[in-house]
Amino acid sequence: MDFNIEEVSAVEREIKVSVPAEEVGAALDATVALYKVQTPIKGFRKGKVPASVIQSKYKKQIISEATTDLINYQINEILNGESFVPVSKIDVDAKELVRGEDFSYVIKFEIIPEFDTPGYLGLPVEEERAEVSDEDLKDVETRLLQSMAKIAPIEEDRPAKDGELASVTFSAEMDGEPIPGVQADNFDLPIGEGHSLEEFEDFVKTLKSGESGETDITFPEDFINSDLAGKTATMKVTVHAVKERKMPELTDEVVKQAGGFESVEKMREVVKQSYTANRKQLNKSAAQTKLISDIVKELDFPLPPSLMQDRLDRMVADVIGRAERSGKSFESLGKTMEELREEQRPVAEESVRTEIFLLTVAKREELEVQPQDVEGALYQIAQQTHQDFSSVKSYYEENNLLIPLKDRLLADKAAEFIYENADVTEIDPVKKDKE
Repeated sequence: MDFNIEEVSAVEREIKVSVPAEEVGAALDATVALYKVQTPIKGFRKGKVPASVIQSKYKKQIISEATTDLINYQINEILNGESFVPVSKIDVDAKELVRGEDFSYVIKFEIIPEFDTPGYLGLPVEEERAEVSDEDLKDVETRLLQSMAKIAPIEEDRPAKDGELASVTFSAEMDGEPIPGVQADNFDLPIGEGHSLEEFEDFVKTLKSGESGETDITFPEDFINSDLAGKTATMKVTVHAVKERKMPELTDEVVKQAGGFESVEKMREVVKQSYTANRKQLNKSAAQTKLISDIVKELDFPLPPSLMQDRLDRMVADVIGRAERSGKSFESLGKTMEELREEQRPVAEESVRTEIFLLTVAKREELEVQPQDVEGALYQIAQQTHQDFSSVKSYYEENNLLIPLKDRLLADKAAEFIYENADVTEIDPVKKDKE
């Protein structure tokens, strides 16, 4: 095998490979030998099938597999002898092997650019001390009591107020026709908690138990149902009852029932420990992000196009996904797809530049991602997406996503390494103004 590496750009490489006919024959013979051992054919003992029979019966598969195996072997052999590492899918331009003929093919890929690495060890960084206030604990206690609250009708003859519930039956009409899906029977609507349109809640708060009414309501421009966004409908409502949550007192018995805690004090102790640990991690993450960002903002080097394209695509998809999860449509963002991409481009560039810097640090410090790290990450993805682990793993393997996943895990290790070696100073939490 002979090969020639061409530097297309600072981040792109093209390798032309030439394989003599002798190696082509050896590759085909090796695949035939595997078929002889592994493939049963009626009339022959396993492993005793003549090569001519194997080649006649499985010619197409043998040539395809031999071509793939030879190229994969040679790519690994070539790259193991070079200092650069591909950061994108390797594109292969090749035909198939032909016995007795020389074989040539071309591979293209992108690499991490070379750049002068700034100092990254022993840098000063401030991390907020993790604290849990009495107000935080009170909020937890309130939510716990609300989960144990009993719902009871209010005897007073009046409309519902914020913090109460209105048992309602409602429907919507447009041009005299009912709107499918915008209706409910005997639904307990929490008032003042933002579960429905403000206009609708304001109207419900004018009706006493047993009263009915109707009003015109205009759906917001960013309404999740784009067919209704910006349109006006007539809402018909009947209030059956006004209810309140009767919360129990905070006692040892209540916290045992609600969360299995031994006592109120034990619950507060566990909650405080959990909140503190969580905030410690959040504060560390924020400090680590700032530390890395301060280093990266001084760097300037070309970015691999496909890596940049992939990151930009994912960030745009995340923006649209967050909007939809909050009940908004893509149209409500008020931007074209191209405008959204341009808006996200600087963020994507910083993300890619940060990853490249961290991968460079990982290489210099000889950090490695172990197979169990990848397995753990895939298991976590499976849990988060409620999918079977084997399905997730197969998907990542079949779609060439394992290398990007390993790069992400390696970048995380490098970021942790930098922070572990930083000069961390703990500071008082920054007081946030209450709105």
